[in-house]
Amino acid sequence: MENATLLQFFHWYYPQDGSLWNKLKTDAKQLAEKGITAVWLPPASKASAGGYSVGYDVYDLYDLGEFDQKGTVRTKYGTKEDLINAVNTAHDAGLKVYADIVVNHLGGADETEKIFVKRVNPDNRKEFTSDAFEIEAYTKFTYPQRHGKYSDFVWDHRCFTGTDYASNLQEKGIFSILNEYGEGWEEVVDEEKGNFDYLMYTDIEFRNKAVREELKRWGKWYYDTVHFDGVRLDAVKHIAPQFYNEWLDYMRTEVKPDLFAVGEYWAPGYLDLLQKYITATEGRMSLFDASLHHNLHRASKAGKDFDLTTIFNDTLVAANPLLAVTIVENHDTQPLQALEAPVELWFKPIAYALILLRQDGYPCVFFTDLYGASYIDKGNDGNDYEIFLPKCEELDTLLYARRQFAYGTQRDYFDHGNCIGWTREGDDEHNGCAVVLSNGEEGFKNMEIGKRYAGKTFIDLLQKHQAKVAINEDGWGEFYAPAGSVSVWIEKQ
Repeated sequence: MENATLLQFFHWYYPQDGSLWNKLKTDAKQLAEKGITAVWLPPASKASAGGYSVGYDVYDLYDLGEFDQKGTVRTKYGTKEDLINAVNTAHDAGLKVYADIVVNHLGGADETEKIFVKRVNPDNRKEFTSDAFEIEAYTKFTYPQRHGKYSDFVWDHRCFTGTDYASNLQEKGIFSILNEYGEGWEEVVDEEKGNFDYLMYTDIEFRNKAVREELKRWGKWYYDTVHFDGVRLDAVKHIAPQFYNEWLDYMRTEVKPDLFAVGEYWAPGYLDLLQKYITATEGRMSLFDASLHHNLHRASKAGKDFDLTTIFNDTLVAANPLLAVTIVENHDTQPLQALEAPVELWFKPIAYALILLRQDGYPCVFFTDLYGASYIDKGNDGNDYEIFLPKCEELDTLLYARRQFAYGTQRDYFDHGNCIGWTREGDDEHNGCAVVLSNGEEGFKNMEIGKRYAGKTFIDLLQKHQAKVAINEDGWGEFYAPAGSVSVWIEKQ
């Protein structure tokens, strides 16, 4: 079976010109030829900022670029028709499509309501800093331009646990909404800030059964409209795991039995929290390996001072490989974003070799590493910065290596802090490969690749090293890596 490879098909600063869905339609066949097997698309629903938003400030889940709401018909990425055509073309090219599901919160309500709230300490959400009092808050979503098409559900304060703005007081903050579901937050896995149920905007109240049933109806409607193959679940650390247990069971029972799901639980360096969430959801979803990303970022900053033998320490892919989606970058970690922690350019070929050419994990490639990007935004100091993100030149070849050679028995040689390697023996349909990488001086590894290659000659697919490696009668060879780089050795044909 061909190795699966996911592509995150967007980045935070992709142009606001409505072109992304059409770009997927144009590029789908080429992506499949490169070895991409699935694409993760950005949130497709209309956002509170209309056609200019990345999409995580969802306003109307049912508006996929169809209605004139929030100043535009289309979303940042195109129209509903563009989206459906792009997904159909992707499927025709053999690609699976994963939809980004954002149901932690809604933004941009249509009307205010008078509601009772308590002020909350933002650094300890279990601490109320006021008694109950009345405010006017934007908590009612009626979607007047949609006129009840697809759903006539009205979201009001009973559908939310908290909000961030008291309109009558013109006061920003975190306000816990008092309703029949209690005055406290929902129980979540993470104890950061006391309780991290509340993230932003109006926070959805999953203890309300009517809300859960509406989100099930929407999930089925969304699938029937777009026919996605899997879902990327946004901000799961802020959502009670019981909701996704119920929602995913419904989707897999009533909609698509083999629906793939990966959750975003961003806790760099905290493997225990990822494992705790997997336990709470009973393995219903994979998670992005935030801990591995943390290691890759640190390694790229530290250079030769980082001990490469520890690169997989405390990572999800080492502890729970079947549920780990491995990444080098994403839209939140790219420069000038909230979780900025980019992997340095020199280290990216090494990082991608580590996720693409090993047996464990489901690797996810980032858009800018395949295409490149440039943009301008403000930094934390308020000044504008122009960012250039060149594509990773080795990535196409590494994708080719994953598709053609990264199969079979894996033997690891993680025995030197600056130079590690491994071999893949191959299988009945594929030849194998040997991988050596260095974060210091040129290095080498004496490694076993298998007796099937006895007497064969191996060369560096990446053409970074000019040696010709002879495999001895026992199936061993001495393989090399250039200084601060990676070589992928394959049989010379």
